[in-house]
Amino acid sequence: MPGVVTPDVEPAIVYHSESQSNMGKWVLMFVAVAFAAASGLFTFSHERKLADLAQYQANNEKQVGDLSKRMQAAEADSETLAHQLGMTKKELATKTAELQRQQQLASARFAAQTAQQKKDLSAIEGEVGSVKTDVGGVKTDVATTKATLESTISKLQNTIGDLGVQSGLIANTRGDLEALKHKGDRQYYEFTLMKGAKPQAISTVALQLKKTDAKRGKYTLNVTADDKTLEKKDRTQSEPVQFYSGRDHMLYELVVWTVEKKKITGYLSTPKNAPVPITVSQR
Repeated sequence: MPGVVTPDVEPAIVYHSESQSNMGKWVLMFVAVAFAAASGLFTFSHERKLADLAQYQANNEKQVGDLSKRMQAAEADSETLAHQLGMTKKELATKTAELQRQQQLASARFAAQTAQQKKDLSAIEGEVGSVKTDVGGVKTDVATTKATLESTISKLQNTIGDLGVQSGLIANTRGDLEALKHKGDRQYYEFTLMKGAKPQAISTVALQLKKTDAKRGKYTLNVTADDKTLEKKDRTQSEPVQFYSGRDHMLYELVVWTVEKKKITGYLSTPKNAPVPITVSQR
């Protein structure tokens, strides 16, 4: 029995050892190949990085060299400029700094002036706006005044004068007279005559008050025109008193709107083309 068991066991043991030995060789070979590949990749990457680093360093050195050359050139130019200007480098640097300071001050002044000009411009624009508003108000006032004058004129009436001639529009108040002046059809001279006073020059004629009757609203006056004196007796307040004057026989009219104890007030109306003495002021 022992003789049978021994041969069976020995072959099994020998076969197992050979299989494990072959597998181990393959594992070692795979590991070796993998290690070699990894080492090669690492070496390639490392060499690439070293090459890039070397190129970067070379570029930096070139830039440093260029900068150094420019600084040397600038230094040489500075020395040349200083020599041309007849001053040392220190004096040139001082002068340059002073010029820069003056430039900064000039820039600051310019900025301040610009700000002030903007402020002044804003103020002017505000004043212009105010003027526009005032002009608008004046236009409104003018339009209102014009409408008032037209309304006043429309209420005035024509009447027959003491010579039987159709008169112009009759003003019964100073306001009516202002409306007629603006109408511009005739010339108007306002007057106040005192009883007992000397003849008063109005336009190209002279008027002298002789008598008044305040209760009845009547008066008497003398009219001197063309070296002739006419008496207008017992005329009534607001009545057109008419007479002719001048070579062209122009029709003059006077109207008295207030009669008091010792004075009368009214106006003289003359044609538009009637002569006007320089010494006489038209009211």
